[in-house]
Amino acid sequence: MTRRFLFVLGSARPDGNSELLARRAAEQLPPDVEQRWIDLTAHPLPEFEDLRHDSDHVRPTEGATALLLDATLAATDLVIVSPLYWYSVSAQAKRYLDHWSGWLRTPGVDFKATMKGRTLWGVTALAHEEPEVADPLVGTLNNSAAYLGMRFGGVLLGNGSKPGDVLKDTQALARAKTFFTQDAPLARFPYEAG
Repeated sequence: MTRRFLFVLGSARPDGNSELLARRAAEQLPPDVEQRWIDLTAHPLPEFEDLRHDSDHVRPTEGATALLLDATLAATDLVIVSPLYWYSVSAQAKRYLDHWSGWLRTPGVDFKATMKGRTLWGVTALAHEEPEVADPLVGTLNNSAAYLGMRFGGVLLGNGSKPGDVLKDTQALARAKTFFTQDAPLARFPYEAG
């Protein structure tokens, strides 16, 4: 199967550090790998409404929700590109993940089975020297992938606060060169052994 990457941009700032780092990593992908970039600020999702126990789920046919659902289903690799906001993903990225809950119950989508075996990645910039502060963000993405039976390629971390700062993080730029070439194991919840 030809790989198709969907980069979901969850920053409140255009061309932010997380996006700059993601674009550096994406430059390393082979030319035959399809890339699609969707900015959640340009295509804002509506507030998520939890309808788990209602029976009238309908597949969206227009707007940002339909665009993101179709793009998500078409991707073999999903990349959440979000700065570290209060030690997790941005509000825009979290809202996108919340919509996955609704897509699990959308007729004709079979979201969980479709996502099984695909790969989830993360790219984030943080304004902190210790990378451990991003553990909640990494956990959010890993556990989301584990729930859906996806592979998890990990999170490419870079350091930067002011616009363009991440381009001075030589270690992050070096990791970006091989980030998408690494083997992405099946995601596991922390309580699952080996």
